[in-house]
Amino acid sequence: MARARSVYRCTECGHDHPKWAGRCEACGEWNTVAEEPVVLRAATAGLRGATRARGGARAHGGEAAPARLRDVATHPLERWRIGIPELDFVLGGGIVPGSMTLIGGEPGIGKSTLLLQAAARLQRAGRAVLYASGEESPDQLRLRADRLEEDAGAVHVLGETRLEAILDAAAALPADAVVIDSIQTVYTDALESAPGNVGQVRECSGRLMRFAKETGTAVVVVGHVTKGGGIAGPKTLEHIVDTVLYFEGEATLDHRLLRATKNRFGSVDELGVFSMTEHGLIAVPNPSAIFLAARSDTIAGSAVTALMEGTRPVLVEVQALAAKSGYGTPQRVATGLDPKRLAVLLAVLERRAETSFADLDVFVQVSAGVRLSEPGADLAVAAALLSSLYNRPAPRDGIFVGEIGLGGEIRPTGGLDRRVNEAARLGFHRVFGSSRGARVQVPGISLVGLEHVDQLVRALAA
Repeated sequence: MARARSVYRCTECGHDHPKWAGRCEACGEWNTVAEEPVVLRAATAGLRGATRARGGARAHGGEAAPARLRDVATHPLERWRIGIPELDFVLGGGIVPGSMTLIGGEPGIGKSTLLLQAAARLQRAGRAVLYASGEESPDQLRLRADRLEEDAGAVHVLGETRLEAILDAAAALPADAVVIDSIQTVYTDALESAPGNVGQVRECSGRLMRFAKETGTAVVVVGHVTKGGGIAGPKTLEHIVDTVLYFEGEATLDHRLLRATKNRFGSVDELGVFSMTEHGLIAVPNPSAIFLAARSDTIAGSAVTALMEGTRPVLVEVQALAAKSGYGTPQRVATGLDPKRLAVLLAVLERRAETSFADLDVFVQVSAGVRLSEPGADLAVAAALLSSLYNRPAPRDGIFVGEIGLGGEIRPTGGLDRRVNEAARLGFHRVFGSSRGARVQVPGISLVGLEHVDQLVRALAA
C-alpha cells in the first residue's frame, strides 16, 4: 500500500496547518495540532459491501437524490428498551436503532460492566448483540460475565481491533446492536497510523456512523478520557455521534453517576445513579435517599439543596468547614463546586452580610461526588458556610434553594414545584428560598421567604 499523505489538524477546531505548530492559529489552543494521514479513496470504497443497504431515493451513480422536505416520509421514533431503568431514563426511554452512542469515563469506573449488562438485557429481549473488545480477550470477557448476575452467555463476542473485520462480523450475524470497547483500540487498513491516532479515531468513527445509518444497527462505542476529563481524540468525535454519555464517580466509592451531555433523541443533562457491587452495577431508583443517608442533623456546616438534573429533582447535602487558618494565606478548597463561585459567595457574604472569612480556611464539598452546576444551589452553600461560621446546625427539616446575586439579593429558581415535592417525599417541611418566587402549594411544606442574605444570617444565627 502506498503511504498516505499527512496533514496537521487541530483536534479542537479542525483547522488544517501546513506543518506542525505548538499553538493552533484558529482557536488559540496549545498542543492540539496533530498529524493525521489523509484517507485513501480506494480503501474506503469497499465499505458499502459490508453493509445492508436501506431503502431510499437514489440518483444515477448510487448517490442520494435531493427531495423537498414536505415529501420526506416520516416514521415514529422507535426505541429499544434495554431493561436497565437508569440507563433507559438517561437515554430518553431506550436506545434508538441506527444511532451511535459514545460513553466515556475514567479507567475502572465500570463502563465495560455497564455495557456488558446492557448487551445481556438486549440479547434476552431478542436483539442480536455483537460485543467487540480490543482491550479484553473473549476469555477475559467470560470471566467478567461470570461475576455478573445478568446471564450474558448468549451475547456474541469478538476479540478484534480491525474495523473491517468487526463490520464484516456484524453484517454476517446480522447484529441489531454493536458494542465496541474501545474506539481508541480500533484501526482501519485505510490508514497506516497506529490505533488511537487522531486520524484513526476520526476515520473509524465516521465509518461506524455510516454503518449505523445504512443498516439500522445501534452502535455503542467506549471512549477513553484525558486528564482534563474530556474524551480522548478529536473533538469531532463528539460531534459525529448522536448521544454522548459520561460515566462519573470515584473508584473508591460505590456510587456511579451517568450523565447525558448530548442526545439527539431526548433531553440532555439527565442523571442516572448506579451502585457498584460485586455482582455488577445496580440501578438506584431513589438517589436522593442515598445521597442523604449519612447526613447528621446535629453537626454544624451542613445544608441540603434540591438540584434539577434534567427532569429529575435530586436532594444533595452541601458541607462546609470554616476553621482558623494556620498559614499566612487562608485556603479555599472546593470539591463539587466551582472554586470561582465559592470565591464570589464568600465576597458577597463578607460585603453584604457583614461576616468575616478573611482569616479562616474554608472547605466546601458536595456529597456522593455530585457537582453543583446550577445557581439555585447558592443559598445552600451560603447556609452551610454560615452554619459552620456560627457553629450552629442549620434547620434539620429545611432545604435551601435560591440564587444569590452580587448585591446580596436572593433570586428565585425554576422548577420549584418538583424540587419541593421531592423534599416533602423525604420528610422535609420547610423551604428557604426567594420571597419573589412562586408560592409553594405542597401539603406539609411551608416557604420561608428571604429577600437578602442578611436575613439568612439572622435565621441561622438566631
